[in-house]
Amino acid sequence: MSSAPGRARDPPRYLSKAEAEAIEKELLEDYRFGRQQLIEIWGHACAMAVTKASSSSHCGHHPHPTTGIISILPWAFPLPSLPRKQPTVLVVCGPAQNGAIGLVCARHLRIFDYEPTIFYPKRSPDPLYRDFTTQCEKMDIPFLSYLPTEVQLINDAYNAVVDAVLGAEAEVGEGREPCAAILATLKHIRIPIVSLDVPSGWDVEAGSSGGISPDVLVSLSAPKECARRFLGRQHFVAGRFLPYDVQKKFELNPPEYPGTECVVALRAPRQ
Repeated sequence: MSSAPGRARDPPRYLSKAEAEAIEKELLEDYRFGRQQLIEIWGHACAMAVTKASSSSHCGHHPHPTTGIISILPWAFPLPSLPRKQPTVLVVCGPAQNGAIGLVCARHLRIFDYEPTIFYPKRSPDPLYRDFTTQCEKMDIPFLSYLPTEVQLINDAYNAVVDAVLGAEAEVGEGREPCAAILATLKHIRIPIVSLDVPSGWDVEAGSSGGISPDVLVSLSAPKECARRFLGRQHFVAGRFLPYDVQKKFELNPPEYPGTECVVALRAPRQ
């Protein structure tokens, strides 16, 4: 169930950092979701969004004038439409939870017949994250030993980059390595960037302060306040799994998810 049946839909609510943390806490403690379960749900949804993300600024289906929902996406990153012969995607993972979501996203992209490569320079000692790493290694997903500073090498090798470096749980970490060097490189690439939940270098609420400028944003559970300042091509939300009582308690006003979709595209919010 994604929402109460029959009610008019208000625009989705954009969450503060505290509200996002409260929802996650409630899922873990009251609803007994496991952390591995949540990361798996989010990572799978992010991979689905990659397969749907528009590769053109012009789309033949416009958002609904009231809800802002785009239910059909004719141009995307599906395999036949990729500009390069090899369906390569670079997934850049940070050391915290967003990085683990990136690992799961890479694994599902591999299942979907993409060719992901992972850059994971600061591996977490958390056993759960090590398990996600092992799963990727067992699926023969290559890991880069370094990220080329010559951005043209990245532009030439990959169709898109998944930004899973920092997330809502992280402080703005541009000044800390290895994040500073990664963001310096990502700011200059020309291929599309898909950011998971919060674009790296952005404040969860205030938005960009010299961070990257992604083409696609995938909000996990619900959009964060910073997404109001997202100016890229497509904004997805992956929150269909949320129990109805959580949606109601936090007044999330979730969008309608067509068919069996686990992600849906939104238009930019009115300022």
